[in-house]
Amino acid sequence: MFSLEAFHKTYETDSITLTIGDRPFSFLVPKSIDRFVNREDVFQGFPLWSKIWEAAIVLSEYLSALAVRPERRFLEIGCGMGISGIVAAAFGHRVTMTEYNADALDFARANALLNGLSESNIEIHELDWHRPRLEGRFDVIIGSEVVYSPRDYAPLVNLFTTYLKPGGEIILAEGLRKASMEFFGRMSEHYDISARKKILRSRTGETRVLLGRMRPK
Repeated sequence: MFSLEAFHKTYETDSITLTIGDRPFSFLVPKSIDRFVNREDVFQGFPLWSKIWEAAIVLSEYLSALAVRPERRFLEIGCGMGISGIVAAAFGHRVTMTEYNADALDFARANALLNGLSESNIEIHELDWHRPRLEGRFDVIIGSEVVYSPRDYAPLVNLFTTYLKPGGEIILAEGLRKASMEFFGRMSEHYDISARKKILRSRTGETRVLLGRMRPK
């Protein structure tokens, strides 16, 4: 059985506090990413899950303000360390978080426990986009920073087709990159899309994030 005690024996971590919707959350993050980097292919094997991305914060803020409907089920794809799904569950939504990387799943489980969540209000499962075996369909599919290259397009469309209920909605937060903008452009052929741009400012500069909501036409 997964436990924080066993987790801390396996990983060296730091803790980051975020305030979302006027509520504080604590998240464990890797102290170093060295053990997670694929030295044979640094660019393809870089652990993107090991960072709290600005897009995850934008998505979390949006979900924290979303009206709670007990019957509505959320599926988070590519949850990484679990930031957005954990925030959504803490605000009362029914969330299933999914991720392929085993280390990321451990951090997501640890962060769920750290923030007082249990299997009664959140589920965490492995999901391979190319061979999805998750059961059920969902009212809302959410994700942040899941579109990085054209090779992501086909498996994402397959996930949407497989897991979104009729009349459901997809909510994605993505950095303003060529791949993400092209993806939304292609999706507009099959989905009605509403989008808003968010700008996050810090001491080091600005980060622009696109929050897109998609419904099948």
